[in-house]
Amino acid sequence: MKMAAALLLLVCAGAVLYSAQAQNSYDGLPDDYKKGVDLALEQLNSHTVVHHHFRFLKTLDKSDIESGFGVKYLYHHFYLKPTTCAKGSTVSNPQTCPFRNNRPLIDCTVCYKTAADQIESIPKPYVHCIQRPRLTEEMRTNRMEHCKKMNYNSGAPTLLASMGEN
Repeated sequence: MKMAAALLLLVCAGAVLYSAQAQNSYDGLPDDYKKGVDLALEQLNSHTVVHHHFRFLKTLDKSDIESGFGVKYLYHHFYLKPTTCAKGSTVSNPQTCPFRNNRPLIDCTVCYKTAADQIESIPKPYVHCIQRPRLTEEMRTNRMEHCKKMNYNSGAPTLLASMGEN
């Protein structure tokens, strides 16, 4: 009996730690990447078929290209996980809602341009989120191609630097 109680306590502690780790994962993201996660969450929550809040679970891949003059192009591939909190409930902070383990993860890719630490509207930020089991290889390829098109370097810093040599 004591062994079962100890095992139950261990499982509960692990669940709490796992939940806290996911929250810390979001809190540990640089602000530029949090903005992209928030953009994906905002888009996901705008759909009427979504009935629960989602939370950031973990980053799979991320990169940024600094273009100079405070301009960055960011790419972020991450998972969102559904929570037990219903959308529209009086939850003050959805990031505190417990995860649901009976629903698939949402696989998201976002890429966007920031200037002065704000997301720019041109080029339009790209957000693609889909339930993980539905993600196809073609979708992965299309995501990468779209983000590669956005991550261009205007060359302006190089051109300005070379003009001073004449």
